[in-house]
Amino acid sequence: MKTQGLNLFIVDDNKLAVTNLQYYLQNKFGTSINVSTFNDGESCLAKVDKETNIVILDYFMKGKNGLDTLKSIKTINPKTEVIMLSGNEDMALAIETFRAGATDYVIKGASALKKVTKVVHSIITAPMRLLVDEFRVSKYMAIFLITFVLMGIAVVIGMQFLNR
Repeated sequence: MKTQGLNLFIVDDNKLAVTNLQYYLQNKFGTSINVSTFNDGESCLAKVDKETNIVILDYFMKGKNGLDTLKSIKTINPKTEVIMLSGNEDMALAIETFRAGATDYVIKGASALKKVTKVVHSIITAPMRLLVDEFRVSKYMAIFLITFVLMGIAVVIGMQFLNR
């Protein structure tokens, strides 16, 4: 049985940047993420659905820009976490993307890969942090509870599959 990872999209018209980011994230997170890549906002939007967890989105692209693509993603699935990735250091632009629903704004450069990885890690571990911080559960108990719930879901799905 194949494990289901989070669905992560990378959208950038710079193919080298996409390849580097995809390789870096897959090395860091392995099977906990399923990475799909797109060269423009339109092709990404054609695939965004309720199962899209994270989108790493370049701001300046041919065709639909990152801000317009971000707004469309949030219309399709408001729960999708969108990390804007841009070479533009304009604070007003960053604020505008946050207002549109961006989770973070990362400026392209030498430390961009590490920053994006940190944000993705934060998104992936959010359920555990919620249990630890809000409900004062120990880290180990949080891991146990999340594993227990996930195993329960897997059993229910497996039982439905067997009953067909």
